[in-house]
Amino acid sequence: MLQPATPIPVCVLLTQNTLLLDVAGVVEPFRVANWWCAQEGLPPGFTLRFFGERHSERCSLGLTLSKLEPLPTSLPRGAWLIVPGVGDVRATFPRLVRSPTVTWMGDVGATAARRFTVCSGALLAARAGWLDERACTTHHDLIATLRTIAPRSRVLENRIYVVDGDIATSAGITAGIDLALWAIGRVLGPAGAQGVARELVVFARRAGGDPQISSWLQQRNHLHPAVHRVQDAVTRAPAERWTLSRMARVAHLGERQLSRIFLEHAQISPLDYLHRIRLAVADQLLAEDHQSVENTAVAVGYSSARQMRRVWRRQRGGSPRNSDT
Repeated sequence: MLQPATPIPVCVLLTQNTLLLDVAGVVEPFRVANWWCAQEGLPPGFTLRFFGERHSERCSLGLTLSKLEPLPTSLPRGAWLIVPGVGDVRATFPRLVRSPTVTWMGDVGATAARRFTVCSGALLAARAGWLDERACTTHHDLIATLRTIAPRSRVLENRIYVVDGDIATSAGITAGIDLALWAIGRVLGPAGAQGVARELVVFARRAGGDPQISSWLQQRNHLHPAVHRVQDAVTRAPAERWTLSRMARVAHLGERQLSRIFLEHAQISPLDYLHRIRLAVADQLLAEDHQSVENTAVAVGYSSARQMRRVWRRQRGGSPRNSDT
């Protein structure tokens, strides 16, 4: 877990005719993340602030979003900046590109520690110069438009979201939820992101450009609280000495009952789920930290590289990278 010493300021830029679901979808997960932190006895991970050219703006549903802070001359240290999309892009975008908002984005907004866009928010980011020499995406109906506006960027189709350095762009509307869960996971770890997803009832989270759901997300598309308790516990500490008996105690069930409901609701046995999570951690250690297979095996809870290779072959086939070390 990468819990920050102080909450990360999450700043949301609201414009004319902001698409309300773009805002709620990407922002609500951060509020729920603070609730999850409180449940875990942790300090809040995020603070939310809302900026705009005016004190209030009408959103796509005709409702007025008020009490917006004026565009600041500087962002808080370590701030994340989110730019949602707008409704009726053809009518709204030409007005926005001539507004002070785009100038502010290219100047002050560009200093944010991380920048996120949802749907047509990528068009504003392109106008502000954020996407030059970057990989990015947007709503499928706006791909051609984004390529025209940002000829120096690499616009990717059929992606839920694309992360390129400190800039992340997402596709249409509800993809902002997936992007927010990814960002929350970077701070609170997989357990935090899963806890938020469960509270939002979006267990089948989508990964950005991955063709398949990752090991962290598989077998989570169910509502059984006892199975989730075990999965949460394993995810938080996969390297601990997990046995079926210990998992059953976490679930407050008998061993046979746990095995039965795990297979019924997660379509996998409890111990096989443990191995999947351990191998997912091993993937990260091998790829990001460049650890040896031997050190990785011990770090994720196996007695030796030989044991991890045996599990790897049974679960995935083949062998882990650097298996000759």
